[in-house]
Amino acid sequence: MLRFGIISTAKIGRDNVVPAIQDAENCVVTAIASRDLARAREMADRFSVPHAFGSYEEMLASDVIDAVYIPLPTSQHIEWSIKAADAGKHVLCEKPLALKAGDIDAVIAARDRNKVVVTEAYMITYSPVWQKVRSLVDEGAIGSLRHVQGAFTYFNRDAANMRNIPELGGGGLPDIGVYPVMSTRFSTGKEPLRIQAITERDPDFGTDIYSSVKADFDDFELSFYVSTQMANRQIMVFHGTDGYIEVKSPFNANRWGPEEIELADRSHNESRIFRFQDNRQYRREVEAFARAVKNGKEEIVTLENSKLNQKVIDAIYRASEKDGWEAV
Repeated sequence: MLRFGIISTAKIGRDNVVPAIQDAENCVVTAIASRDLARAREMADRFSVPHAFGSYEEMLASDVIDAVYIPLPTSQHIEWSIKAADAGKHVLCEKPLALKAGDIDAVIAARDRNKVVVTEAYMITYSPVWQKVRSLVDEGAIGSLRHVQGAFTYFNRDAANMRNIPELGGGGLPDIGVYPVMSTRFSTGKEPLRIQAITERDPDFGTDIYSSVKADFDDFELSFYVSTQMANRQIMVFHGTDGYIEVKSPFNANRWGPEEIELADRSHNESRIFRFQDNRQYRREVEAFARAVKNGKEEIVTLENSKLNQKVIDAIYRASEKDGWEAV
């Protein structure tokens, strides 16, 4: 069993990842760390975790964990991923790993010098929903892919929320813009060449709250919009010469809507529905991570992959400052 320590008591860890680790077949949470020992003990008691630490450094120095999960604010991901790797711990870091693609080089170096596994927590890549989309595209179920269309929006104007605080790495593109990009790259195995984009920022927070993006993948285009101040919506559609694939609940499976894919033919006279009753993408993520630690062969999101994804986000920001195309 891979023994996890959790760095911080953040909501995504409490609600999604810690329960997934405790439910997994090959890993377990053995420690919780917080800068407030009482909060660490409270969360540890909630999940029957044996160890609680009042500092991240103390937990990293202990021998009761083999790996860490990091759900800290985005601005701290690079720092603590490196510290954990240098402590000899394997690292599962919440997305986005970085705010600039170049910052990931230091994590790659820490991974290599310590010979540990470090990966960014893109749970969708372990989901049977997205693995099915990838296989359908690959086998030519929709003919030649011509266009991918997506949207991911929610409404949040809480000034205390990290998503609305620039210093903590807030903003729509780091939080949710990464998903249409990663899911398209994952499903097609292709990289975008250039970007056009429009981005709007909140006048009070300074964070990006809306982006409309077009990405040129050479033989197909991706167009999507994301917003942190629009009514909730999620959709991804892969449109080809012979049909299309619509992903009904592409990112927040289980709590957003039906975990379904619709595959429609060219004339829209026939369609097939693929349903996934046991998605559990967070559990699949941590189990794949544990297998990668054990055998070194499991397919996980590499840091090199993470850097390529972040290069697209960086290009979107640059493209938003100009008219015309921006190279990735």
